[in-house]
Amino acid sequence: MDAQSEKVLAQLIRNTRIASLGTLRDEAPQVSMAAYIYADDFSAFYIFVSRLAQHTVDMQKDNRVSLMICETDDGRSDPQTLARVSIRGKAEMIQVGEPGFTPLKAQYLVRFPEAEQLFNMVDFSFWRITPRGGRYVAGFAKAFNITAEALLQVSER
Repeated sequence: MDAQSEKVLAQLIRNTRIASLGTLRDEAPQVSMAAYIYADDFSAFYIFVSRLAQHTVDMQKDNRVSLMICETDDGRSDPQTLARVSIRGKAEMIQVGEPGFTPLKAQYLVRFPEAEQLFNMVDFSFWRITPRGGRYVAGFAKAFNITAEALLQVSER
């Protein structure tokens, strides 16, 4: 992957706040929307979701997930040129009080200040998504397979 494509990917991850979350439901793909934050080195992505949500139930049954982060549609004539990354990974729940929970909460509230009320609800928890690989499309005819190691390199851009 060239340096410019790495820079675009880093900006996409940092500047986009919403991802599509793919889970498995009844042995079939299910997609929902999730707000996310990320580790500075892109080694993990975090979502804060209710245990009552279908996607949370799905993750409890099968922790294989994917995140799709896509550039916002700007009305261009060919939306297939929008940058996007699909990240396959493993989801693990982080319990309230576990080491690292408080910094995650602070980071989440900087990005989503209106979410403060969710932290008072007992059914919400963080889930860590650890990347295993994926596919990055930087635009027309610019597609790359990515690894967890590639994301670490991209985070330096």
